[in-house]
Amino acid sequence: METRHITTPFGRRPMTLALVRRQIATEQSSTDKSVDKWRVFRDVGDARSKLDLQDRTLAVLNALLSFYPTTELNAENNLVVFPSNTQLSARANGIAGTTLRKCLAALVEAGIIIRKDSPNGKRYARKGAAGDIQDAYGFSLAPLLARSTEFASLAQEVAAEQRRFRMIKDRLSIARRDVRKLISTGMEEGAPGDWRVAERAFIEIVARFKRRPTLADLTASLDEMMLLHEEVIMMLEINEKELNTDGNAIAYGCHIQNSNTESCNELEPSFGRKPEEKIEIEQKPIARTEPQAFPLSMVLRGCPDIADFGPGGSVGNWRDLMSAAVTVRSMLGVSPSAYEEACEVMGPAAAAIAVACIYERAGHINSAGGYLRDLTAKARRGEFSLGPMLFALVRSNASGQRISA
Repeated sequence: METRHITTPFGRRPMTLALVRRQIATEQSSTDKSVDKWRVFRDVGDARSKLDLQDRTLAVLNALLSFYPTTELNAENNLVVFPSNTQLSARANGIAGTTLRKCLAALVEAGIIIRKDSPNGKRYARKGAAGDIQDAYGFSLAPLLARSTEFASLAQEVAAEQRRFRMIKDRLSIARRDVRKLISTGMEEGAPGDWRVAERAFIEIVARFKRRPTLADLTASLDEMMLLHEEVIMMLEINEKELNTDGNAIAYGCHIQNSNTESCNELEPSFGRKPEEKIEIEQKPIARTEPQAFPLSMVLRGCPDIADFGPGGSVGNWRDLMSAAVTVRSMLGVSPSAYEEACEVMGPAAAAIAVACIYERAGHINSAGGYLRDLTAKARRGEFSLGPMLFALVRSNASGQRISA
């Protein structure tokens, strides 16, 4: 570079170890390359959020680059520009002197430029007999040359984050629209399900939207909205299954009326089932929640405490969850008959999820056994869905993690 030693600022401006490290890194960088100064300026502008630079600071940097005589930054040439504050202010759209000094200090702090102060603090250059600059005092642009690759990489990272930000924002907008319209459809057409609970959950999620969200904020909101979307879709699918079941039952009834009862009785023993058992099964509403309806990861996010009671102190699959639920069931004082009834009505996986949810809220439930029997009775009537309860726990745990962070 144009200097082979560490320079210190003039007057009362302090020297820090950070400035020393930046000057050393600049001198040790490659000197055999040249870059377009305006290309580097665009990269710095694109990466300003990572460099903590404001728009006015970039305007001052633009003014400094305008005083460099050529377009290419090259280590073989003098990389020091020496305009006065008046000249800089004029080229920076008439920026005030106080603001100009703050912007110059920000550029130095960010490692964009380096001060090369003269003995008296003035900015000037000494020229030789041939008119070439032999020594200059002002601001060195060497860091722009040395860190050009780094600035380009930062600019690419910011561009990738902006693309992801727009993608997540679009997905959140679509999910918000879908959930709102699906809830309205379920409520207006009287579909069975806890639509009031889903609507309150939707309002709570929207209320937490920030005016200027970050990528992390949008990702968290999208996760919550997609979880609610899955619950709403599941309630609509249950309603569709019930409609299809009713249609099948009508068709089956017509078949019985038009068929010979004796021939039906002759065929029943081949199924190994008594007539009264068959009638009992047909009268049960379809209220089972299959394991695929809720990802195991979602269950563990809402009920993390259940994992401690799995085989080996962890839950890695649905079998582990059901094994842990049996252990927790006895700890909660739930009778074997109550749990068996829940398994018969809801299904083993759904019953295990219900026990995990009850254990997660054990401090707010007086009688775990009575509570499980009440849920089982509602499920038998087709009035209970695990979704709202599990969703509330997931949302509560997520809010607690953000607050603690």
